[in-house]
Amino acid sequence: MENASTAPARKPSSRPPIKLCESDADTLSELAMRMESRQPQLAAMLMAEIDRAKIVPDARLPKDVVAMGATVRFSDETAGTERVAQLVYPHQADLEAGRISVLTPVGAGLIGLREGQSIRWKDRDSHERIFRIIEVVPAAR
Repeated sequence: MENASTAPARKPSSRPPIKLCESDADTLSELAMRMESRQPQLAAMLMAEIDRAKIVPDARLPKDVVAMGATVRFSDETAGTERVAQLVYPHQADLEAGRISVLTPVGAGLIGLREGQSIRWKDRDSHERIFRIIEVVPAAR
């Protein structure tokens, strides 16, 4: 058995396994379909994440998974920065208040990830970033 000091460092996956609760998956699918004509790239990005996610009953979603309404502390390892943000629906977004929309490249990239996971993801300018989830505080449901 390897201990943390001898275990090989994990490389970020371009698409690590993700989980979504049923209610988020349903609402996000509807949102992506409504946004398809106005924001086709973001809608497609979000639908791809929903399609590859393991969908679980709401009560069975682990608390350390980024779900809608959760507050997540994550690092952008490419830029060497750390952020805290709440993942919200587009009409609730407010960057100054720390609320990012799931219909942004960052938001779509974070949904469904667990603490400790990382993902290679493109930003609005198509630059590759590496996001790593540090901590998830679930929304009160």
